[in-house]
Amino acid sequence: MAKTNNPLFTGYKLSSGASDKQFIVKRRKGIASICKYPDMSNVIPSASQKTERSRFAAAIKYAKSIVHDPVLKASYKRRPGSSVYHSAIKDFLGC
Repeated sequence: MAKTNNPLFTGYKLSSGASDKQFIVKRRKGIASICKYPDMSNVIPSASQKTERSRFAAAIKYAKSIVHDPVLKASYKRRPGSSVYHSAIKDFLGC
């Protein structure tokens, strides 16, 4: 992992995250680090992770169905400080 203070990487215009899935720019305590993109091909998710991923995918599908229907979107009760989309996800997940 390389650390840098180069304004090209620490500047505000470069977003943190992956670029072409070859490297990642991470920022911690004001220092930018360039790291190799993680290889997740050998990671096997547990049964509970698969269950939660499918539950979250269902919540996303539910929220998108509400947002795409203008009547439902207008009548949906939003949480304070949240969009209809995020409120629908929270309601579906029971948060």
